[in-house]
Amino acid sequence: MKRQDTEIPKDRLTGALRRGSVKKHVAAIHVSGKLTLLQRKLSNVLLLNAYDTLTSQQVHMIDARTLCLMIGYNSNDMDTLKQSLRGLAETVAEWDMLDEKGQQEWGVSSLLSYARLKGGVCEYAYSPALASKLNDPKVFALINLNIQRRFTSGHALALYENCYRFVRTGSTGWWSLDLFRRLMGVEDSAYYSVYKQLNAKIIKPAVSEVNKTSNIVITPEIRKRGRAVTDIRFKIAENPQLAILDLDDGAGVRKSDVYGQLQALGVSDRLARQWIAEHGEDHVGDKISYVAGQEGVQNPVGYLTAALRDDFKAEAVGVTPSSPRAKLLARVRDLVAARTPTQRDADRRLFMSIIASADARADFERHGWMSALNTTAIKAFWEDLQPGSFDDI
Repeated sequence: MKRQDTEIPKDRLTGALRRGSVKKHVAAIHVSGKLTLLQRKLSNVLLLNAYDTLTSQQVHMIDARTLCLMIGYNSNDMDTLKQSLRGLAETVAEWDMLDEKGQQEWGVSSLLSYARLKGGVCEYAYSPALASKLNDPKVFALINLNIQRRFTSGHALALYENCYRFVRTGSTGWWSLDLFRRLMGVEDSAYYSVYKQLNAKIIKPAVSEVNKTSNIVITPEIRKRGRAVTDIRFKIAENPQLAILDLDDGAGVRKSDVYGQLQALGVSDRLARQWIAEHGEDHVGDKISYVAGQEGVQNPVGYLTAALRDDFKAEAVGVTPSSPRAKLLARVRDLVAARTPTQRDADRRLFMSIIASADARADFERHGWMSALNTTAIKAFWEDLQPGSFDDI
């Protein structure tokens, strides 16, 4: 998806792009709403995993077991994963926008150009044209897994995704009901050709879930011709109670020493700005110093990611460096640091799901993998995930 940063004369816009309240053109990639909830979540996780190398790398890979965990189904259920990947390869993404020269551009592409499962790894690719459209910070901001996980309805998640890209303009602009039905994946249903039924079964439940679940609040408005409803739009406001990180252009952040240190480590521009905005310069600087003081770190960016996520502290161990628990926790840190961001998120979610005690859960939320109350369970978890990890301790 590509956002134009210059004013575009209204006489150069056509159809749905002519919106009186929109000062800047917001290009849209429409994806068929026929995706199931699992397929839609799968699509987002794959895009999140590939985001930083969308245009520089043709093929992307992710551990298949991690992929299953992130989506929320049995990690050994490869048949469901195959079916979902097949659905993405068969689903069409369509865009209609103005390019950098102000010329109208229409395009269509399958969501995935191919996918392959081999040796426990999912390998996949996007078409070059679609990858260039997806390579936009606004798309990345949309892929918020913490919000995505709360959705229980595919229609609600589809509505959220189609509304969120317009959060800064405050409105989606008018959609014909035919387009709206297509976005919701019900264009072939005679039942939903009647607005009363579409409103009762699709619109109202989806709006309710978006407003309770996500970082935006939406309000539907309709337009009629005579007594028949012909168009719908959604007014959009941020939900302050569920606000998520909204990155600015980063001009100020890029001048900071901490940003320079992150860049020197090889951290991407987007991720560096996200960390500084989320944690603050001082905190990120402290973790950079912490990682620099650890011996034998093979992957400093991965280690730093884990240190920020789990708030690694030298004093958090509370034991002498030579004690068995200190060695165990040091090994856990290494195991966490070696995982990709997507895998780490899945690991935490999976471990949280097996903690029975409220006190133990609270301790893990506070201290992450350094949690004293969960030491035994943490060791067992990582031993199960990567057998033999602690054989020498």
